[in-house]
Amino acid sequence: MDSIPVVDIAPFAEGGARDREAVARQVDSACSSLGFLIISGHGVADRLIDDMRGVSLAYFDRPLEEKLKLRMPPDRYRGYIALGSEALSYSLDQESPPDFKESFSIGPVDFPDDDYHRAAAPGKFFAPNLWPESLPDFRPVWETYYREMERVATALMRIFAVGLGMDQHYFDDKIDRHITNFSVLHYPEQPKEPLPGQLRAGAHTDYGSLTILKPDNAPGGLQVLNKDGQWIDVPTLPGTFVVNLGDLMAEWTNNRWVSTLHRVVNPPRDKASGSRRLSMAFFHQPNYDALIECLPTCCGADRPPRYGRTTSGEHVWMKINKHRTPELVPAKA
Repeated sequence: MDSIPVVDIAPFAEGGARDREAVARQVDSACSSLGFLIISGHGVADRLIDDMRGVSLAYFDRPLEEKLKLRMPPDRYRGYIALGSEALSYSLDQESPPDFKESFSIGPVDFPDDDYHRAAAPGKFFAPNLWPESLPDFRPVWETYYREMERVATALMRIFAVGLGMDQHYFDDKIDRHITNFSVLHYPEQPKEPLPGQLRAGAHTDYGSLTILKPDNAPGGLQVLNKDGQWIDVPTLPGTFVVNLGDLMAEWTNNRWVSTLHRVVNPPRDKASGSRRLSMAFFHQPNYDALIECLPTCCGADRPPRYGRTTSGEHVWMKINKHRTPELVPAKA
């Protein structure tokens, strides 16, 4: 494939059985062949996306010493990550210079204070979010966007279920207390030549069930490695989101669906000025205790399970700690 499939998901919710099947077939084809697709018909308002960009850029424009007050603790995935603090290639055991980006991340925004949520392990998946006090609009806009992404992710998981030959609600009780991290990634301009081998984000696969990404159109963007071994550009289309699968979904489907290598490249040197880039990424992750083992429609006598059992929480925490630089990795007890 040399292009990313575009799928209108609105008929799945608005149409009948044939419409649902048609959408699910398109998604199944994209997930089987490339693991990436572009969705329209999601219902997210353009105004909310504009508001998100505005408050997020305002935060990244704050002085570094102010941003570092919300620096991410090693025992959770919340807060600010400065330039040079992550190398995504390390998640695949490949060394590279640190990625040329900074980010801010939050987790779930609506959950009760009960035994289930307090017991989340191995990471503190329901730890309180951190918020910049100097930007009063930041928290309400981010929380509104997070809830919208929850809605879209639930719709996608129901489409996934039908595409995999199961009831559309199969995943509902596995994602109703999800542990999704939402991150806004800021790729600054590059007035100086990057280090040898340094990219805005090194080649990696995502970790969870799916990612919903809203990138902008600045130079130096997202690329996907297709099955022919070619890096192809992911276009930025108005009114759409990019969706890709993570490693957990590939394992869950016994490699019927694929989690694909992707990267964010540097801008051409003649476009380095004005190349600032912002991407909003909802890294959907099922409930921390959701059992991840081969789905019933993805194995058989001629396709035995390739992976053992794990849980969503164990899987993502292992991946997160691989890509952190040493000062952000929790100390062992």
